[in-house]
Parts: sequence; C-alpha cells; structure tokens
Amino acid sequence: MAVIHHTVLKPTKRELLTSWLPSRPWYRGGAGAPELAKAGGFRLDDPRGEVGMEFVVVTDGAGPVPVTYLLPLTYRGAPLEGAEHALVGTMEHGVLGRRWAYDGCYDSVLVEQLWALVEGRVRAQDQNTSDVVDQEVISSCSAAEAPVARDLAAIVAEGSESTELTARDGGRLSLHRILRPAPEGSPLAARGASGHVTGAWSAPDGTRARGLFATLYAAGGA
Repeated sequence: MAVIHHTVLKPTKRELLTSWLPSRPWYRGGAGAPELAKAGGFRLDDPRGEVGMEFVVVTDGAGPVPVTYLLPLTYRGAPLEGAEHALVGTMEHGVLGRRWAYDGCYDSVLVEQLWALVEGRVRAQDQNTSDVVDQEVISSCSAAEAPVARDLAAIVAEGSESTELTARDGGRLSLHRILRPAPEGSPLAARGASGHVTGAWSAPDGTRARGLFATLYAAGGA
C-alpha cells in the first residue's frame, strides 16, 4: 500500500508538467506555455513498495479549446537507469527528499501494474488518500484473451493521441493521452478491444465527465 504524504514539493507537479508537456508528440497546445488545472487522477500500488505511481489528469486551457490529458507518472528515490529520455524532472519532497519523476509508460513497474489493472488483478487507489479504492476507475477484460505482460516498457510507440505498449505475443495496450467524454448513454468499450479501463474527471464546465483511459487489444486484434 502506498502512503500518501501531504507535504510540500519543489517544484510542484504542475510546474514540472507545464515545462514537460509541450515536448510530447500528442500535445495539442500552441506556442505559449500550458495553463494546467487539476482535473482528477488515481494511483496504483507498487507490490514492492519502492516506486510511487500516479495517473494525473489535467486540463490545459491555453488554447482555443480546453484539452484534457492523462499523464502516468512514477516517482523514484534514485534515477532509473536507461530512462533519461523519459525523465519529467526532479523535485524535492518534504518527507522523502529528492524524487525523480518519469513518464510512467517508460517505467516497467507502472506498465506491469497498468496491465494488471486492465485485467482486474489490482484496483486503482484514491489519488489523495492512503488505502482507499477509487470506485470511479473501472476495468473490464476478457481473461481468455488477455496477453501475458512481459518486457512491455521496452516496446513503446507514441501516437498522436495515445501511447501504445506492446507485449511479446503481440497484445497491445493503448493508453489514451487525450481524454474525451463519452456521449451520454453510449458504450465506452472500443471496437475490437478485449479489455479497457474507464475513469472520470472534472470537466472545465464543472460537470463530471467519463471516458476511456486505456484499451487492450489481444494479439491479432484491431
């Protein structure tokens, strides 16, 4: 179980993300700096209790139309070898000291737990409270079609709206970087998918939106 420390971070997560987000291929903002507002998120637990894992949802209001992003982050007490390209930044934690924040799609600890979340083997945890399940994050999966997760972080491809994580058997997990609310009453599952994770966040107009966070395709699927 991850322990949530309510303390000071320097720089803040928002400051780190404001600097890092424009460098991503799926960023939709303009030439100016992002104007980020927290919209939600959840956490996953590291079974070994070493790596912090958080899925941050932020909305950028800098452009003509607000865009909401899903940003998986890992927090480590030392640099992750071979992951310099995935470093979001470093910060000083009021309790834990220096922390290295990484794009979680390039950190095998988060990828393994994300895969387990889609398969229903773990539950999402509340973003702000220790040992509390986030009831709004829901997974669904056809166990017979779910591929085994092995060396997932080594096979990563960035798309215009998502990051694709591919297993050795060809199974693919698509993390939706840009979140879109599902129309009222419409099915949330993607066509041809064997599993998915859905979640909720605060829309710019103050309503509660819900949509796809991640989609799983079995080997040979769409």
